[in-house]
Amino acid sequence: MKIAVIIAAGGTGKRMGQPKQFLPLAGKPVAEWTIDVFHKVKNVEQIVLVVSGEDLERAKNLGVKVVEGGEERGDSVKNGLKAISPDTNLVIIHDGARPLITPDIIEKAVKEAREYGAAIVGVPVKDTIKRTGDDLLIKETVDRQALWQAQTPQVFKYEIITRAYADGRSATDDAKLVEDLGIKVKMVMGSFENIKITTPEDLIVAEAILRNRNVLPK
Repeated sequence: MKIAVIIAAGGTGKRMGQPKQFLPLAGKPVAEWTIDVFHKVKNVEQIVLVVSGEDLERAKNLGVKVVEGGEERGDSVKNGLKAISPDTNLVIIHDGARPLITPDIIEKAVKEAREYGAAIVGVPVKDTIKRTGDDLLIKETVDRQALWQAQTPQVFKYEIITRAYADGRSATDDAKLVEDLGIKVKMVMGSFENIKITTPEDLIVAEAILRNRNVLPK
């Protein structure tokens, strides 16, 4: 079983003023925390970090293969797919700005992807969801029991994810492209701690989570 990991870290960080995946979190870049988790996952033979052209040099210090991304996230994933070995069995795609994922959750997703061909991590929606019209008047209250908030990692058999990206389509969510092929995707329970760093407040929360895990001194 050969597993390759594509870490999508090509964002420009417009909301943070700089690329969030390179912001310092407890003394090292967010992306480095992310990479460190995947080094602990069984059968991972290749990690590819996809970054914007301006970040190529500093990304090379992180000890993994680095490739340049594209204009959109989907373009970056395509470039990552080109960089992995064609004899790969499973491909894990993960956001570089999600440093709090854990090896056990990743391995659960891998197990389901081996069986179903495609699996993603997510969490049930907590809040009541309202659907509105353009006038912001509520049209309906959506039953949240069947709703999940998609996260990463998303794990696919190599032949499935390469086929999903083969015709030039793109999406913010890799699983959507696989769903469009008519392939069922298995949902795997993730963690509410698996946050994506998007605002300065998220860095504070992430550091608190690391301290609670005893990764950092309290």
